[in-house]
Amino acid sequence: SMLDVYALVSSMVEDYQEQGLAITVSGAAAPIMAQATALQRCLMNLMENALRYGEQASVEVRESEAQLIIEIRDRGAGIPADKLEAVMEPFYRLESSRNKATGGVGLGLSIAREAIQRQGGGLSLRNAEEGGLIATVTLPKARTE
Repeated sequence: SMLDVYALVSSMVEDYQEQGLAITVSGAAAPIMAQATALQRCLMNLMENALRYGEQASVEVRESEAQLIIEIRDRGAGIPADKLEAVMEPFYRLESSRNKATGGVGLGLSIAREAIQRQGGGLSLRNAEEGGLIATVTLPKARTE
């Protein structure tokens, strides 16, 4: 069914804000065909990671011609470049010796990624030039079953 992703993201962000967490949302996108529960579970995982390891988070919803894009950006230490793919593996944890605060960053990311891939989308991570981590979720606008 058609899902207003921006409305979903906004209500999630509002819930976190009510808990006193530093997270903001911006952007706009037209509704698309997507599974609300799976997407919500994935986004919850990403937002909670961002808030846990990055203290504050900002979420942007936007669209290109073919895709809806959700970008979750935090202000944490990021992840070593050579580990960006590895943290997506099931049960992967960055070695705790590096930093207690980032010890569990990989937890649940493989599940989050699978949920998105099942909807024909993708999840990728990259380090922001100014520091912090950016998680990008992409979903196709038109689904052909």
